Amino acid sequence: MATQRTIQLTQPVSERDHIRGPQSAEVSLVEYGDFECPYCRAAEPIVAGLIEALGDRLSVTFRHFPLSQVHSHARHAAEVAEAAAAQGKFWEMHDTLFARQDVLDDADLLKYAAELSLDSDRVSRELAGHEYARRVEEDQQSGLDSGVSGTPTFYIDGMRYDGSVALRDMLAAIRQLHPDLEPGDIAASNPRIPRVRWPRAQRTVARRQD
Repeated sequence: MATQRTIQLTQPVSERDHIRGPQSAEVSLVEYGDFECPYCRAAEPIVAGLIEALGDRLSVTFRHFPLSQVHSHARHAAEVAEAAAAQGKFWEMHDTLFARQDVLDDADLLKYAAELSLDSDRVSRELAGHEYARRVEEDQQSGLDSGVSGTPTFYIDGMRYDGSVALRDMLAAIRQLHPDLEPGDIAASNPRIPRVRWPRAQRTVARRQD
């Protein structure tokens, strides 16, 4: 975990969040991510590996942290994910956005909504009106309050994970907290995923607006 001091998640997981797995699971993993961040996409198989290894003993929560100065489509992608959530398909949109990360123009986002059998006219209106901008900003502010400075950033049981974003390393951190856990078999490879850092200037502006 953190090398010098433990950074805590300031906003606990609750019903407002998007959660895979039972909220009462023994282990909680929270990710602050950006749909246009290549390292977040690269981390998806690692999260999937954790789910495979731990099953219902793990809950996975995704929160938005769009790096707008670096990724011009990230904020609208987050908003369209929330529009999908309003129609019961957050995780389907989440998976689609990462799978098609290189094509995230507004027209593409609406096409994905149609492909997921959402009410695309409703999504179009909500996206144009920034209906879910506040929801995305709330996630991002909670990330700032919790020490997020780049994506992806993970929290295990409410504590920021500062080790390598790699399957075996993350499982090892989980087992330190839960020695009795016996995860299933995992892949032999252990890729390490870096992070995109949030520009310092943007961080300063966001804090002044708080």
